[in-house]
Amino acid sequence: MATPAPVTIRRATQADAPAYARIMGDPLVMPTLLQLPYTSEEAWRARLAETLAPGKADLLLVAERPDARGAMEVVGTAGLHPAGPAVRRRHAMHLGISVAGHAQGQGVGSALMQALCDYADRWGHVLRLELTVFVDNDRAIALYQRFGFRHEGVHRGFALRDGAYVDVISMARLHPAPPRIDTALS
Repeated sequence: MATPAPVTIRRATQADAPAYARIMGDPLVMPTLLQLPYTSEEAWRARLAETLAPGKADLLLVAERPDARGAMEVVGTAGLHPAGPAVRRRHAMHLGISVAGHAQGQGVGSALMQALCDYADRWGHVLRLELTVFVDNDRAIALYQRFGFRHEGVHRGFALRDGAYVDVISMARLHPAPPRIDTALS
């Protein structure tokens, strides 16, 4: 098997709506997310327009690489989203990530996680990254742990998945070296 082409990370645009619909509707991906089946490009176009509007604090990224014909293909999506409007929670963001089924296990998730953590640590003024992950999603849990996320608890019966209520693990990562004022420059 040939080594997959390197992954490029960039900000998402509304033009990525077809890729979002394709990835979120992938039968290998959709059950691992809190998305509903039968997604559409139109729904994603509207959602992207809202999330990408000026003044929004969200960060949406896509991972792309050349397909067999050399055309760039979006193979993963990721985002950081404010934990909510409360002033006392401005330091926290929720993280979401998805990788197309045919691209899983090829470094796409790691590239997206590296970009999200770099943004949060160096540019986003984020102290705490939070996420939930289904308890049986071992591959995702291992990825998150490699990036410093720690298990904080279990939410029982958190979400309906394929007709059954499923538990999730709550995980979080604190900034490894929160910014300080450099007093040597004063």
